[in-house]
Amino acid sequence: MGKVKGFMEFRRALPSDRDPLERIKDWNEFHEEMPEGDLQKQGARCMDCGTPYCHTGFLLSGMASGCPIHNLIPEWNDYIYKGFWREAYDRLMKTNNFPEFTGRVCPAPCEGSCVLGIIEPAVTIKNIECSIIEHAFAEGWVTPKAIACLTGKRVAVIGSGPAGLACADQLNKAGHGVTLFERDDRAGGLMMYGIPNMKLDKKTVIERRIDIMKAEGITFMTSTEVGTDYPAEKLLEEFDAVVLCTGATKPRDLAVEGRNHSGVHFAMDFLRSSTKALLEGTEPVLSAAGKEVIVIGGGDTGTDCVATSLRQGCKSVIQLEIMPKPSLERQPDNPWPEWPKTFKVDYGQEEAEAVQGSDPRRYCMMTKKFLGSDSGALASVEVSQVEWVMDEGRFVPRPVSGTEEILPAQLVLLAMGFVGPEENLLQQLQVIQDARGNIKADENTCKTNKQGIFAAGDARRGQSLVVWAINEGRAAARECDRYLTGATFLP
Repeated sequence: MGKVKGFMEFRRALPSDRDPLERIKDWNEFHEEMPEGDLQKQGARCMDCGTPYCHTGFLLSGMASGCPIHNLIPEWNDYIYKGFWREAYDRLMKTNNFPEFTGRVCPAPCEGSCVLGIIEPAVTIKNIECSIIEHAFAEGWVTPKAIACLTGKRVAVIGSGPAGLACADQLNKAGHGVTLFERDDRAGGLMMYGIPNMKLDKKTVIERRIDIMKAEGITFMTSTEVGTDYPAEKLLEEFDAVVLCTGATKPRDLAVEGRNHSGVHFAMDFLRSSTKALLEGTEPVLSAAGKEVIVIGGGDTGTDCVATSLRQGCKSVIQLEIMPKPSLERQPDNPWPEWPKTFKVDYGQEEAEAVQGSDPRRYCMMTKKFLGSDSGALASVEVSQVEWVMDEGRFVPRPVSGTEEILPAQLVLLAMGFVGPEENLLQQLQVIQDARGNIKADENTCKTNKQGIFAAGDARRGQSLVVWAINEGRAAARECDRYLTGATFLP
C-alpha cells in the first residue's frame, strides 16, 4: 500500500468520454485517455485490503462478486501509484490473457466488491487495467513469445470467442500445436461481431492480439464450421484433444402474434451486419437509418443496439425493459460484496438522451403483439405495462389492464439474451447436454462424456461475462494439458 491515506485524499475519477453528439458521428472508441498523474492518484486509492474481495472471484446470489480470473488488483494498483508500469504489466499478465478486452467491455464485478466501495465510490480498477495494457503496447512490451518446448500433441479449439482464444493461448504456451476453428470470416467470436466497434475496436484491439497469437504459432481456420465445412468425426482422428468453446449462440425469441413480420430481427443479426459493413466498407444488410426503432431487452446488448441505431441515423429509438427500474442505491437485500443492482446510465442511453432529450428506456413494459402493413412489413408494436406479483413462490409479470398502447416501429431488435449452444455439432460428437441445454462437463475437469473432448465458456456455463469465459478457457486448457501429458504447469 503505497499511500496510506490515498483513499481519503483522492476522489474517484474516470477519463472523460467524447461528447455524445460528436461520437455518434463515427464508430471510433468513445473513451479518452487519462493523464498518468491522474492514474497514479486513482491507484493510490486502493487500500491493499487484508482480504481483497476485488480479486477473489466467486458467485454470490447468482452474480459475479470480484474478479473471476483473480487479477492481482491491489498489487498492480500499487505499482501504478509508484510509477512502476512494467511491473504492473507483468503482474496483470499473470492472470489475464487479454486485459485489453476486459478493460473495455467487462462490467467490472471487481469494483462491485471493492472494500472501499462500502463507504466511498470504488477504486477505478477497470480503467487502470486498460491503461496498463495500452501502455505496455505503446512501450513495445507486448510481443510474440517463442515457445520453449513443443510436445508434439495437437489440440482443436472450436470457437474463437474469449473462451476459445484464452484456451488456445494457454495450450500454445504449454507447447501443444493448436488449431482454432471459427465459422465466421474473422476470429473473435462475440467480441468481433457481437460488440460494436465504439466499445471494442476490431482492428486496433482484437486483430492486434490475434496477430500476436498467430505469430506465436496458433493456426486460425476461419470460415470453417466444424460439423458442416469440416467433418466432426475427423476431429479426434486428426487431433489428440478437442475443446468446445462454441458459445451460447441460440438467441431467446419472443413468441407473440406478428413475430414473422419483416422488420423484427435478433439483436446479434443487426450488430453483426453493422460491424461487417464497417469493416468491409459496405452498407449494412440490416439498417436503422430513417426508422423508428424499438429495442426489446435492457442488458448490454440492448444498449449496443441503441448506440448502433443512433449511428446509423434512426428516426427514434425506444428500449423496452420488462423489469422494474433499479434503485439508485443498494437495497438491504443486495448488500456488499454482491454485484450492486443499482441504476446505471450506459453509453447508449447517454447518447440517446443527448439526441432525443430523454432516456430511451421504459421499464415494466411487455410486448403483446407486432402489427404489420398489408405487405407484411412491421408497422407498430402493441405494448402494455406490467406489475410484478408473487405467484406460487416466485415473482412473475402481470399485464396491467388499460395500459395498452401502440408504438410505431419499422425495426424491432430482440435483445433478450441467449438460451444455450447450438446443437448440430454436439449431436454429431454425441456430447451430452444438461437440463438447460448447455454442454454437460465437469466443473473442475471440464471433461465431457466423450474421451478427449472438453468444454468451456458460455457453451458450458450458459450466457455470461467475457471475464468468466476467459476463466473457463484457462481452466479447460489446464485440464486438457493434464490429460495430454499427465501433469500441468498452467495456472
